[in-house]
Parts: sequence; structure tokens; C-alpha cells
Amino acid sequence: MTTSQRLTRIPAPEGVAPGRGYTNVVIGTGRVVAISGQIALDEHGDLVGKDDPGAQARQVFENLRRCLTAVGATFDDVIKLTYFLTDIADLPAVRAARDAYIDPEQLPASSAMQVAALVRPDLLLEIEAFAVLPEPEPAAE
Repeated sequence: MTTSQRLTRIPAPEGVAPGRGYTNVVIGTGRVVAISGQIALDEHGDLVGKDDPGAQARQVFENLRRCLTAVGATFDDVIKLTYFLTDIADLPAVRAARDAYIDPEQLPASSAMQVAALVRPDLLLEIEAFAVLPEPEPAAE
């Protein structure tokens, strides 16, 4: 079990096999942040990494980072990632991109699934995130 100020990660609760590349349970206190599924489009709406799952994953994680930054969060605050891939064989490339953004010793809970299609046929993956931020400090009177 690893603990930060607000988050506790339990990689393998009693009787549960440890996850490969994720934490089984993450609990936290604070404000929940939900980030919609991010895809491999840049700030102009152009696809990054046509037919390249690694390049698409790097763009997706960069988009997630920007969304987290917009609310004062970082990947350290992420408690859950959900991966949607059109080919589950691309998961190693996605994990490599993830590891450039998230400490492999502090992984969030995760789910990964292969899907028949995403919103555009040239997209290979989509990732959504949940994070927990600390409660705001009470205003001074």
C-alpha cells in the first residue's frame, strides 16, 4: 500500500492478484474531476499519428495533461484511467506513453477494452480519466 496526502493505492488487496500495469484500488478524499475521453487531436483539431498507436497515445496523454492543468491537477491526482483501443495489441505502446507521464510506482486504477470503432475511423484509442483534488481552503473571514 502506498499513500500520498489524499490518495491511498492498494496494488493487491488480500486475495486479489496484483495488476500488471495498474493499481487495483485507489481511494482519496477531495473534489472529483472527470475528464472526458481524449483522442489524438492537436489544439487545431488535426489528427496526430495516423496509423501510429504510440504517437496517438503520446498526444492523448498530452491532451489529458492539459485538461488536468486547466483545473490545477497533475497526473499524481489521477485515480482512474479507462482505455478504449481499436486493437488491444496496441496496449504496450499506450503503456509506454503513459509511463512518460505517470510514475510507474504510483499507477492509478485502470480498465482497458478493445472496441469496434471510435468516433472517427482514423483514431486508434481514446482515454478518459478521473482525478481527486484537495478540498479548497476555507476563505478567510
